Amino acid sequence: MSYLLALDQGTSSSRSIVFDRDGHVVAMAQREFRQIYPQPGWVEHDPRDLWQTQLETAREALAKAGLSARDIRAVGITNQRETTVVWNRRTGEPVYNAIVWQDRRAEATCAALRDAGLTPVVQEKTGLRIDAYFSGTKLKWILDQVPGARAQAEAGELAFGTVDSWLIWQLTKGRTHVTDHSNAARTMLFNIHTQDWDTDLLRALDIPAAMMPRSLPSSAPFGEVDPAWLGAPLVIGGVAGDQQSALFGQACFSAGMAKNTYGTGCFMLMHTGERFQISQNGLITTAAAQPPGTPQYALEGSVFIGGAVVQWLRDGLRAIESSSEVQALAESVPDAGGVVLVPAFTGLGAPYWQPDCRGSIVGLTRGTTMAHIARAALESIAFQSASLLQAMSRDAVASGGVPVAELRVDGGACVNDLLMQFQADLLGIPVVRPAVIETTALGAAYLAGLHAGMYSGLEELSAQWKAERVFHPTLSRERATERMAQWEHAVRQTVAA
Repeated sequence: MSYLLALDQGTSSSRSIVFDRDGHVVAMAQREFRQIYPQPGWVEHDPRDLWQTQLETAREALAKAGLSARDIRAVGITNQRETTVVWNRRTGEPVYNAIVWQDRRAEATCAALRDAGLTPVVQEKTGLRIDAYFSGTKLKWILDQVPGARAQAEAGELAFGTVDSWLIWQLTKGRTHVTDHSNAARTMLFNIHTQDWDTDLLRALDIPAAMMPRSLPSSAPFGEVDPAWLGAPLVIGGVAGDQQSALFGQACFSAGMAKNTYGTGCFMLMHTGERFQISQNGLITTAAAQPPGTPQYALEGSVFIGGAVVQWLRDGLRAIESSSEVQALAESVPDAGGVVLVPAFTGLGAPYWQPDCRGSIVGLTRGTTMAHIARAALESIAFQSASLLQAMSRDAVASGGVPVAELRVDGGACVNDLLMQFQADLLGIPVVRPAVIETTALGAAYLAGLHAGMYSGLEELSAQWKAERVFHPTLSRERATERMAQWEHAVRQTVAA
């Protein structure tokens, strides 16, 4: 039993990865699932698709590894955060599709909360802004709009969960309704000081407390996988939202360490230790993934459209046939030719928080080609991430800390050398890509391994982390400042449109 199984349920696909004790990938399986867009600004998933693809990949990964469930010490789960599922406790059937974190339908509810003066209350209790990004207003929408849902919820017949809770419910055949603090912290309903659901916030959104899962530290006993699914009972020992899990997998365990995940969106987190700090620069405060103990926090900035801009090039513009082709197309021109793409397809996240603006391409000329647009699309990922890190560094200095000295990177798009070099050039600090880039899944595996006694503690996990490549900045700071000013000008034009 020297292996760990990580279930990584993401926005566009479900993956399962078997890791050995040293954190090396033994086998991996991945399956995409259907994206549902009922109307502009709405994004949904069928919860049954999430469960089925996750189960199928778990079985496939074990088979690829030549292992059985009896070889697995523990299971860890990491997941797309904020995505909201409501299901019937008796039948296990969802009452509505999962409303995805990108979805903006609850903006009117958020506006009403802001008008009611709740912004400082929400920020102080949860570390979050009032925004449709988070789960609470999505849950309220389901209760208000799905016929009979509110009455069922008030009768104790419905359960709410983020995707981790939904998967655990399925894996345990309805025996366990739990979440972890890092996922609970993304709901706008969880007090991250007391680490419990907040009665006042539940009341403000008219949400019955009976719907809520029990919240545990990220390394804890979350239940047991029913032997019917994988062939033997398995303890679920680690759960964390994908970005906190990646922070943990990157061995960013102490204040001042930061990572950026380049996935469908981009998510930058800086560990702040035991210090709860409210950002003055458009970031949010969140619970870090951790074993039981004193609460740990992180500052976070979220880019809604990161790697998804490459999917748009592929599926929307049909500029490429596969995402892997984007680097070659972008490198076929020396620069973006003055083109700046602002991919505000679902609004702009941190540090701008402009939910209603939409994407734009500025700087087009008769000489613009698809290659220039592809390069501008890649650069947009780095520009947005650079804005986040600049905001984090300002917050760090204001609180008596120091700016981030290096940025650890992971996620699918971090394999793109052109993007990573441009990121280092904009930031002016080293960008470090680890030997194992599956850090989101690795974090969940490490959390499960800690609970199962496979590791002695965080020092042992820190010693396992290794860099694969370091990208050092080559652009002058003057030129980097000019490029960032060009980006900010394009953002202002987009917001004003």
